[in-house]
Amino acid sequence: MKLDIRTDFTKFPRAVSVLTAGEARAVTPYDRAVLAHDERHLRRRVIELAGGDRVLVDLPEPIALNDRDRLVMEDGRHIEIVAAEEPLYDIRAESAVHLAELAWHIGNRHLAAAIEANRILILRDHVIKTMLEGLGATVSDVSEPFVPVRGAYSGHGHGHAEAHAHSHAEVHSHAHGESHSHSHSHDHHHD
Repeated sequence: MKLDIRTDFTKFPRAVSVLTAGEARAVTPYDRAVLAHDERHLRRRVIELAGGDRVLVDLPEPIALNDRDRLVMEDGRHIEIVAAEEPLYDIRAESAVHLAELAWHIGNRHLAAAIEANRILILRDHVIKTMLEGLGATVSDVSEPFVPVRGAYSGHGHGHAEAHAHSHAEVHSHAHGESHSHSHSHDHHHD
């Protein structure tokens, strides 16, 4: 949601803290926010709820929210966070070792990935799809919630790796003379 720079943020009710999904079971949320994986990286931003209300998320530090986590309003009401369905690739391998090799190639390109026992999910990118198929992967289009693995420095699934916005182009050269170029940008909406 884009707001004018002159928007008066004081007119929005504020969400000021977070509870993990496990901590919040006893309280029924008053509404929910369906957010893509990059929209779940928050500190101070207005979000729209499923019921149409808008809320100012005003947290003391950046945080990466997981599916079913809760934002807690100043008045104690809860907003449930729901991971939105996103256009993804479902990547399958011939064996567990092959899946680990595919995960290495994906990680080498700094791509967000959800890693499961028998598959890897990444955001769709036709260049990466071609590379993975060239490595023997079976790649299918799916649309489902995307909950990528958090960075090693993010602690509790929240924080450091998600605490900045960046944009960069990466070029990967390999010993066998092959070169892959992949451009992408991330905007984590932080102040």
